[in-house]
Amino acid sequence: MSEFRQKCIGKTNLIGSFAAIPHPVAVEVMASSGLDFLCIDWEHAQISRGMIEAMVRAADVHRVPAMVRVPGHAPEAIQAALDSGAQGVLVPRVSTAEQAATAVKVSRYPPLGERGVGPGRAAGYGYRIPEYLAAADDRVVVAVQVETAEGLANIEAIATVEGVDLIFVGPGDLSVSIDAIGPAGTDKLNAAIKSIIGVALAHGRTAGIFCASPQNVARWRAFGASFFVLASDTMFLGAGAAANSAAARDELA
Repeated sequence: MSEFRQKCIGKTNLIGSFAAIPHPVAVEVMASSGLDFLCIDWEHAQISRGMIEAMVRAADVHRVPAMVRVPGHAPEAIQAALDSGAQGVLVPRVSTAEQAATAVKVSRYPPLGERGVGPGRAAGYGYRIPEYLAAADDRVVVAVQVETAEGLANIEAIATVEGVDLIFVGPGDLSVSIDAIGPAGTDKLNAAIKSIIGVALAHGRTAGIFCASPQNVARWRAFGASFFVLASDTMFLGAGAAANSAAARDELA
């Protein structure tokens, strides 16, 4: 078992971030910051399939585990991410047990699943296929993102799917889906998140959540979450630029 998966399923506190800037240099900068992992955001960022491998390779240079949030449920995307050498996948908008089972199935080789065998980077471009096949199922983290009203309603069934390592909450989409946007919906959203985390833990799954700011981490850790994706490279870039430009103007004033 990889150290990263062992920490994930062992509920070690892990803090990572989304990598949305489609360039290896940005990944190297983020990987040097002290984060426990990076999650390359293929779902929302303008990242090509070819760039995924370059970004995973950049993370590997700094020995920082890289996951990929894939664009959807398509087996081809999940397998492409894993063939690039990613140590896990985060599958968005998982709303049913069937969708969760499919994510597991295409992330595991037969007889446990249906992942295709190929000479990609993960398998040493064909030079290490037997060695990779022997260890891959035990190394790859399968995370499903629950972020819809339907997913909330089906969380018990999703959490029972064998092979799901981690259930990840997407608060933004969830707030829209359950009509809990803004301050008026705070209590409703918090209750939904607590429910998802509680069910995940009750079924032995690790619970994770996106946190736009570090101030939210301790609050959700108190409810049992241990896997945190903190903002993103683009959010950090924007916040840093804004804070420093404001500070410079204050100095001039």
